[in-house]
Amino acid sequence: QVHLAESGGGLVQPGGSLRLSCAASGRSFGNSVLGWFRQVPGKNREFVATTRFNGASTFYADSAKDRFSISRDRAKNMVHLQMNRLTPEDTAVYYCAVGARWVAGRMSLESEYDDWGQGIQVTVSS
Repeated sequence: QVHLAESGGGLVQPGGSLRLSCAASGRSFGNSVLGWFRQVPGKNREFVATTRFNGASTFYADSAKDRFSISRDRAKNMVHLQMNRLTPEDTAVYYCAVGARWVAGRMSLESEYDDWGQGIQVTVSS
């Protein structure tokens, strides 16, 4: 059974940075895709960024381009999301998710991910 555990959230001032981490366990993740989504109360969960676990492919939402960076540590089965120049609009619960394989053009869709973490709060406020 796959288990995903997010860490690194919290309160940060506008313009600041946070680094989220997700520890994945329960199976081999060789061909998997690890992604980040976020959700604000009352709104649908939205895609943020994703990466192949064993390859160089990454994909970002427009809102994350040039500010966020996704990376993975294959030795530790972890994926990280470095978030810079945060704004109040980035306030949300952030979720880590794992999908079975990279499907071109579809990795921003929730339906391509099979397992989800519990989520972690990120609050950007002065």
